[in-house]
Amino acid sequence: MHGLQPLAVFGKDELSNGLNDLETMKRYLGRMSMKKSLLLVFTAVLVFASVFAGCESNTTETSDASADDQQQATETDDSAKSADESEDNAKAAAAIANGTMEYKESPFFAGKGLPPVKDRLPKQPKLTNEMPPSQLKYRIGKYGGTLRTIRMDASWDGVAWTLATEPLVNSPGRLGEEITPNVVQSYEVSNDLKQFTFVLRDGLKWSDGTPVSTEDVRFTVNDVLKNEELTPIFPQWLRAAGKADGTPMELEVIDNLKFKIKFDKPYGGFLLQLTTGDYADLMKPSHYLKKFHKKYADPSELKKRVKEARFQPNEWYNLFNLKEVSGWDIGVPEAIGYPVLYPYIHAKNGNVRTFERNPYYFKVDSAGQQLPYIDQVKSTFVQNLEMGSLKILSGEVDFSYEWAPITKIALFKENEAKYGYKTLLNTTLHRTSADLFLNMTYKDANWRKVVRDIRFRQALNLALDKSEIADTVQYGLAKPSEMQGTEYNLDEANRLLDEMGMKKGADGFRMGPDGKKFTVQFTYSSWMTSFQPTAELVAEQWKLLGLDIQLKQVDQTLLSTMVNANEVQMTTGFTHGPVFAPWTDWGFNNWGRQWYLWYTTNGKQGEQPPEEVLNFYKLVDGIRELSLEEALKRREELRENMKKNLWYFVPNEEIIQPIVVNAKLRNLDDAGYQIANSFGGEQWWFEQ
Repeated sequence: MHGLQPLAVFGKDELSNGLNDLETMKRYLGRMSMKKSLLLVFTAVLVFASVFAGCESNTTETSDASADDQQQATETDDSAKSADESEDNAKAAAAIANGTMEYKESPFFAGKGLPPVKDRLPKQPKLTNEMPPSQLKYRIGKYGGTLRTIRMDASWDGVAWTLATEPLVNSPGRLGEEITPNVVQSYEVSNDLKQFTFVLRDGLKWSDGTPVSTEDVRFTVNDVLKNEELTPIFPQWLRAAGKADGTPMELEVIDNLKFKIKFDKPYGGFLLQLTTGDYADLMKPSHYLKKFHKKYADPSELKKRVKEARFQPNEWYNLFNLKEVSGWDIGVPEAIGYPVLYPYIHAKNGNVRTFERNPYYFKVDSAGQQLPYIDQVKSTFVQNLEMGSLKILSGEVDFSYEWAPITKIALFKENEAKYGYKTLLNTTLHRTSADLFLNMTYKDANWRKVVRDIRFRQALNLALDKSEIADTVQYGLAKPSEMQGTEYNLDEANRLLDEMGMKKGADGFRMGPDGKKFTVQFTYSSWMTSFQPTAELVAEQWKLLGLDIQLKQVDQTLLSTMVNANEVQMTTGFTHGPVFAPWTDWGFNNWGRQWYLWYTTNGKQGEQPPEEVLNFYKLVDGIRELSLEEALKRREELRENMKKNLWYFVPNEEIIQPIVVNAKLRNLDDAGYQIANSFGGEQWWFEQ
């Protein structure tokens, strides 16, 4: 072992200390390249408290003036004396509530002809609390600087998306331990868990200065979500209890700031669903989008705009969808000029995109400084991971998102001092890494007969050396998933295939029911660092069974299109359901596109799935209506179902994600979920 302890005995602090030592890191990475190496074992425990504790009264109300802002810990500026953090936040919350807080703005806005900062903020701004005190020692920041990032997709921008995401209500650290107001000022939950009342922040404004009101909610729900041309399939999570056959939500607008969402059945997990989304799910800038909506736009002007966008004359809905670019699409060219509530707005497009601070952003720190601290974000497009790594290694990237390959950790560590960055090892991803999906509804009958036979999937699972995948792909910074067992048994796997009648031909490859060589077309992208090496390693492992595995790498956008068109036999990707109980992502589209299409369209499209698949869908759907404690139990039931049926394969869990960041970047730590840190970008600042 050359003096290196087995990593299974390390605690989190010991791991951090050990891997921050370069020589230890080099020995560790070298050792991890060997098959059957010792595994790093981390236990990521999600401790949930009920969202609705105290719901025994008629309603439960939560607002900014109560626990959410007072509980956040902060740390005084270096020039100030140490003070009690809770007391600082309590004082700030009180000052905001009674109108005595003195607000400050970035010098970036000087000379831009904007109204005073107090008039650009809501009457009661949000006191930021993106991370819980247990995971981040918050420090009051200083204004200025440009955050340099990279992206691997020509259109989608991971960093821009995480910086932008702003849910109506939030859960610090994405833990689910508490739910606090975010975009909204307050919320109430009825005792029967059927009605949810929200109050918008008085004075909240879109990034163009237009006031936000319940008209934005009414327009989004009634004219977008309930318009079949714009939304052919009403979102499942906005149906009663989050079920596909549930009744769609009803909206009641009470006044200019207050609205109520009503369901005809209890929906205990609704608030938690809101924390994992974005305000744009229920609230879009109606003043901007109405000019692209046939109900509101001047017909001749709309016709002209549709033609200019090169759509067919009646395709106004395509124009609308092109122009509605919040959330996931915030990095596309159409986002320039689009009104948002995010900390940054898209200002300039190209290979290097520029995002600038939003003058009307609604959050402040306890010193009254309008956030964000950093003035600009510049995102550079790189062709592949290798180019991205070179930029990171040379100190040209201030925040790497998930683009730092594990294989290069030692190299990153070696160059930290030279190029002024540091390598963080976040506790765990909020998702899996590179799951394996056989599309059981692919159009070929021969394919369907083979992959729907549970013996075939059992054989493939037994031929997965999950320890080798964890060691080779994740360099031991992951745990082989025990959900479907970790037994590696080629003899039994071969026996099962023999039992199916998949005999080997003269070339050594197994044949399908049609008497021809059975080929698996494995299509993948390099979108995430784990996809390509996992695909290549799994192909080698399954070839030992006599299976012909053909690898094909494509662009992620193309892959998504192919999956939705049911043109992919096998692919790889990540899912959230096995890791985070309230999330209902179990890769349905990838392992049974036609089945899931039938389910989500209530039988209008796709193919009716077998009863056992339907039962799995319903178990997943039901998790949305449960309390968090019950959801954890349901997740274990789902994992047992996965073990029995092997709908898809999950090689690794509890994955450590390296992130390389500028050494001067503050309010960013390696505790908690990696994604939770990323969602708190408005709190980051550069210390000089």
